[in-house]
Amino acid sequence: MTPLPNSRTEPDGSAVIRVLGYNIRSMRDDTAALARVLTACAPDLVLVQEAPIFFRWRKKLARLAAASGLVVLTGGGTAAGPAILCSLRATVERTEDVLLPLTPGQHRRGLATAVVRFAGVRFGVLSCHLSLERRERHAQGGMLLDRLAGMGVEHAIAGGDLNERPDGPTFARLATGLQDCRTAAPWGAEHTFPATAPDRRIDAVFATKGVEVLGCGVPAGLPGVTESDLRAATDHLPVLAALRIPA
Repeated sequence: MTPLPNSRTEPDGSAVIRVLGYNIRSMRDDTAALARVLTACAPDLVLVQEAPIFFRWRKKLARLAAASGLVVLTGGGTAAGPAILCSLRATVERTEDVLLPLTPGQHRRGLATAVVRFAGVRFGVLSCHLSLERRERHAQGGMLLDRLAGMGVEHAIAGGDLNERPDGPTFARLATGLQDCRTAAPWGAEHTFPATAPDRRIDAVFATKGVEVLGCGVPAGLPGVTESDLRAATDHLPVLAALRIPA
């Protein structure tokens, strides 16, 4: 597997960062395996879905972050599941957790959002987990795009569990307004669910048009990421992207 670039600041001031999208199923599985996967991917940002949201959820999320050499940036119970973790390389400008309109009979959904700086580069970040119901999911895709547009930043990254394949209308809506990083620069494996025998891609990382995608995919085969850990950590596989964000 071609190595993915490591995090760094380029001579021209642009930032190369690693972003990991990961549905962690409320940390109900092997949390030691989960922490090993996170550590091996060496991410600057982790866009989490299904973070713990009930009893002592903040402590559980903080413990996972600490075990992975990261800190909790925002989200969790306050965003109905999505969260963002970051490395100490990030400077946080602001955060906002957004609850989306509730459809009767469906789960509450939300967005975890932040504006961060890496050296001189400033950009928006968003983690999402879209609805299982088709019409609600499509509406939430539009809200996601509106939220990114209203963040007051030139560049932004969004990622999450879309509950939809790339040929679905919501995935296509996002891939029209943003770059689907896996399509822009395929790297690693493609399918993200289920972790035990993946046969579909329903998790993705997106970036605004000015961001250069250096590689994106499931980090199966990355040094330190074992197949047994990927299967034990949660029911989804993670998506790792390396991105260059211009100064």
